[in-house]
Amino acid sequence: VQLVESGGGSVQPGGSLNVSCTASGYTYSSYFAGWFRRAPGKEREGVASISRDGRIRYAESVKGRFINSRDNAKNTVYLRMDSLQPDDSGVYYCAIGGRREISRSLNANAYEYWGQGTQVTGSS
Repeated sequence: VQLVESGGGSVQPGGSLNVSCTASGYTYSSYFAGWFRRAPGKEREGVASISRDGRIRYAESVKGRFINSRDNAKNTVYLRMDSLQPDDSGVYYCAIGGRREISRSLNANAYEYWGQGTQVTGSS
């Protein structure tokens, strides 16, 4: 199983960025997926998680600004980030999990496979 992230970058506060995560080596629709971020000096934080059938859970800090989606035919999940702020900056990781009793989760322990991370910066 391999997860490859793309996108990210740097924008001024209020700007938007997209990140995507493409998977290979398994049946993507069998897994739930999540996005996490880690800022310097802070613990890893769950940002969004999407179930196999597309239901989504967001962290309170990103609700209304971030949109998580998935395209099972392309084995890809997406995270669109609007109104980015300096507090949103960090390395963003995608992850997937296969435990049947979990539909979606913002807890990193629920996930088995992780991407390499991509930097997102929302500062002037």
